[in-house]
Amino acid sequence: MQRYFVEQTARAGNTFTLSKDDAHHIKNVMRMDVGDEILVLDGTGLFRCRLEQLDKQTAVAELLEELPIETELPIHVTIAYALPKGDKVELVAQKATELGVSRLLVFESARSVSKWDAKKIPKKLERLQKISKEAAEQSYRAHLPTIEYVTYDEVLQCAADYTACLIAYEESAKEGEAAAFASTLSRLQSGDSLLVVIGPEGGLTETEVTRLTAGGFVPASLGRRILRTETAPLYVLSAVSYHFELKG
Repeated sequence: MQRYFVEQTARAGNTFTLSKDDAHHIKNVMRMDVGDEILVLDGTGLFRCRLEQLDKQTAVAELLEELPIETELPIHVTIAYALPKGDKVELVAQKATELGVSRLLVFESARSVSKWDAKKIPKKLERLQKISKEAAEQSYRAHLPTIEYVTYDEVLQCAADYTACLIAYEESAKEGEAAAFASTLSRLQSGDSLLVVIGPEGGLTETEVTRLTAGGFVPASLGRRILRTETAPLYVLSAVSYHFELKG
């Protein structure tokens, strides 16, 4: 059954009013009609609904029942992702959403080649949210990830809000460190939170790592191989999924 995310303000009593884009998708892409059923998510729950009104501009659905949520990771994972080259951040937003990320913090590190013009940040975040929304609907997510543009200092200040904080640090892999990531996952319980900082193509500087470590972050390798910046977030989320959802 097709899923659609809406704002909480879209609900009025037992009805949801979907966006113009969703109405277009329902009518022209999915070829649905009044009486067909869809799933609606508003951040508070998952609801089975019946289409009561549908045209090119509007889709209104009536709530039939609330369903259990079974598709979210047991822990809340935030990826703090240093700006990479080109459009790699779009790939990460899409795939990280599919893999269960709760929050994506995009920041500019010392070695970030790409720079976002302050005037263009809202538009870029809007595009990332759209990509994430489509990925969330496709992958049966129950919650939309939050995507924000923050400063490096704001990443540092986040540490107190999380159960555990890690730095994906390639020097740890070169030195043969292989326990920090696994041991951190083994300590986490359902409902806990994990923040992982991932650098750009050139990696984080020693100064950045030193400041993060002083702030409570633990350097950790992601296996014996050095991963590309767009691969590392997906490795982290896949490992979390395996540890909490598939491991016996």
